[in-house]
Amino acid sequence: MSDTTAQPKKKRKMLTSFSIIFILLAIVAIISILMNGTPYHYEDIQGTVTGATLGSFTMAPVNGFKDAVDVCLFVMVLGGFLGIVNKTDALATGIDVLVEKMNGNELKLIPILMAIFAFGGTTYGMCEETVGFYALLSATMIAAGYDSLSGAMIVLLGAGVGCLGSTVNPFATGIASSALTDMGIKVNQAVVIGLGLVLLFVSYGISVFFVLQYAKRVKADPSKSLMSKDEIDASVAAYANDDKSDEKKSLSGKQKAVLWVFAAAFIIMVISFVPWEDLGNNFFVAGASSHEETTKVTAADIEKQYSDDSLGTLKLTPKNTKGTLTTTVTDNAGWSAFLTGTPLGQWYFAESTTWFLLLAILIGIIGGLSEHEIVDTFMAGAGDMMSVVMIIAVSRGVSVLMKSTGIANLVLADSANALQGTPAVVFTIGSFLLLFLLSFLIPSTSGLATLSMPILGPLAAKLGFNPAIMIMIFSAACGVVNLITPTSGAIMGGLALSRIEYGTWVKFCLKIVITISIACMVILSIAMVAIPA
Repeated sequence: MSDTTAQPKKKRKMLTSFSIIFILLAIVAIISILMNGTPYHYEDIQGTVTGATLGSFTMAPVNGFKDAVDVCLFVMVLGGFLGIVNKTDALATGIDVLVEKMNGNELKLIPILMAIFAFGGTTYGMCEETVGFYALLSATMIAAGYDSLSGAMIVLLGAGVGCLGSTVNPFATGIASSALTDMGIKVNQAVVIGLGLVLLFVSYGISVFFVLQYAKRVKADPSKSLMSKDEIDASVAAYANDDKSDEKKSLSGKQKAVLWVFAAAFIIMVISFVPWEDLGNNFFVAGASSHEETTKVTAADIEKQYSDDSLGTLKLTPKNTKGTLTTTVTDNAGWSAFLTGTPLGQWYFAESTTWFLLLAILIGIIGGLSEHEIVDTFMAGAGDMMSVVMIIAVSRGVSVLMKSTGIANLVLADSANALQGTPAVVFTIGSFLLLFLLSFLIPSTSGLATLSMPILGPLAAKLGFNPAIMIMIFSAACGVVNLITPTSGAIMGGLALSRIEYGTWVKFCLKIVITISIACMVILSIAMVAIPA
């Protein structure tokens, strides 16, 4: 008989987000090695798979960071911004005041907030910029008696179904449409927008139903939370207000001013990302002016210096020995460009990073913080985001390795060949499943659109199907996957902020992904049969 005392078994913990992503990275590398030299060919898309080397595998996370450096810098500055806001205690007090005013009716906020995020998703592809909202919604839901998972659902599913049902999203349907029109394939935007709205409303309804059901269960019985004790403890430590007094909370004048600036920060960010000019609104570029400059170049100059298409429009002489390079130089970008040099509607992460940096300083001054407090608090807040930044970098490394080895092109080319000659329903479902698979490895909608549409769009047109529906197949498949994929920096970063393990999210979201996927395939199959090319 053993004289050792039996110890209770420790609860097995789920793998961290980092481990899951590194496992995926290793799987992609191994597959590329096993398929090294495998040729792929579909019309003009041809090549061979190149097996990953030890160097390309170990460098993938760093190359992922380089590829996503604009997002990573935005997240760090956002962390500093939130740190200063929290230092003023305005956000915590404001949440308490809001919860008191809701008086137990917080559930009414869920469909409203999800609709707002969905609007951002369908119009301009709101995704990475939602990261800052995870902390805010987690704190709000915890204060109202729910859990941080309830808050994460609102953000992730709200923006996610918006991207799924993209209508004028320039990073999804916009790039996909442009890829086809550049090839001479006409795209009916009425079909894109109409079908996008149908997909949006259906997936939004499904998501709201599941979120409300879960939130009601947790409110009635906190033990029904899908979060582990460790996750709950971590989220409560991060976002719960330690002040448990029954004294009614009220906002000071400084705190109200801070919250107004805080709200303005996100409102301007949303406005700045919407492509207003593409929607026919030139208000934010009023006063813009530019001129063209022409440079004479030789054939050698063209080959050495002007191979990048983004440099301008190259016009060669018939003998192809000389040419002129015409570039457009902006003299005045419009009145709304005064702060960053870029007008609202054309902002991206560099401009948003600058915006939040400036407002962090402004909020610190309004909140009465000293210069040392502003700097120290900002740096501490940015430091708190480093785990989120690293998750984004490592997850982007998977797609970088996928593209560099040619695995993505192999899958796409072979699948396009297999779909030749199939009927409408089979073609629709097959295309959806193909793009579903590719989206796990290339979570960037713009990246996947650039890679896939030049192949699948012409294939659909050649088979007599409507290319606009193919664009929405891409949008739906990519959108569904981006509700759950571990290669998305926005998802993994947001979950990390809410102190939620990836496995916990999968446990909740899997049934939603299956339900929405089936609904999308049914809607798209009907559309492919009913809407002529």
